[in-house]
Amino acid sequence: MTQQEKKRTRNGTRTSKVLKILLKIIGAILIAIMLFVAIVFTVNKISNHSEQKKVEPYGQFVAVDGKKMNVLIQGKGQETIVLLPGYGTAAPALDFKLLIDELTPYYKVVAIEPFGYGLSDETEKERTTENIVNEFHEALQQLHITRYTLMGHSIAGLYGVEYVNKYPNEVNAFVGIDSSVPTQPGMDVKFPLTLFKFLKQSGLQRFLVNVDSDPYASLLFDDKTKEQMKMIMNKNANNNTMLNEMKHIASNFKEAQKLTFPGNLPLLLFIQADNTSVEGWLPLHEGQIKNSVHGKVVTMDGTHYLHHTKFKEIVENLRKFQAEIK
Repeated sequence: MTQQEKKRTRNGTRTSKVLKILLKIIGAILIAIMLFVAIVFTVNKISNHSEQKKVEPYGQFVAVDGKKMNVLIQGKGQETIVLLPGYGTAAPALDFKLLIDELTPYYKVVAIEPFGYGLSDETEKERTTENIVNEFHEALQQLHITRYTLMGHSIAGLYGVEYVNKYPNEVNAFVGIDSSVPTQPGMDVKFPLTLFKFLKQSGLQRFLVNVDSDPYASLLFDDKTKEQMKMIMNKNANNNTMLNEMKHIASNFKEAQKLTFPGNLPLLLFIQADNTSVEGWLPLHEGQIKNSVHGKVVTMDGTHYLHHTKFKEIVENLRKFQAEIK
């Protein structure tokens, strides 16, 4: 064997050893990943089963479209406030707790948990605005609530504009809490539904929530409420009903662009003062009230969830507004 042949043989042997080492490393990494996913999946299954027993019921169930919808009613005021949540708020009645407690001395408060949210059932019915609005209304009909102020957070602004046009004789006013506007930009986005479904089913969603910072940690909720909200979030986040609603977001926004709030309907819109994620946030809301006989925009420093920190100011401004329009 020539020197050149010997050199090629040695090089080939080294290459073979390096490949074997690389394959062992890759194999070990793949085994570690599969083991991690298996552990996360198992922990999620066990935790879901355990947490279901720890979730404490609140509110009451009403029959809507053959299913159970959870509604929390608090307070005995002569005027009624109906609260509608933003998209993905896992436990709406608990998430609104600070605001509800502040409203209760003056109003009867009705917090509706849509299908797929809170303690309500899931549904296979498509999450179009029409279906969601019909379900809200059916819940109120079952409770014999026929006159009220509609107060909604985030995407409830989208559902709210259809609701007040469909049931104008029932709604006294609409109050938005950083509420969505049908014409806001960027709502034609296509969401990675398959990825979200995988995160849910694999248990990785729970893992990511646990390693992330607690969004409720610095807020004034009591520890028990925080714990309950976290358990319900682990159960509900990215469930099939919510993902179906997400699938319809673009089409629901497009459909709503032809609607406006009735000119004779009082409008009070609380909005985040420094919203950098949606271009023209303030002008969009000012446009909604420009044709209203009684319209007002109130800017507030805070996050999108203004009711977590500005609940006192919201109630104070609401009472003043109602006194002005009487």
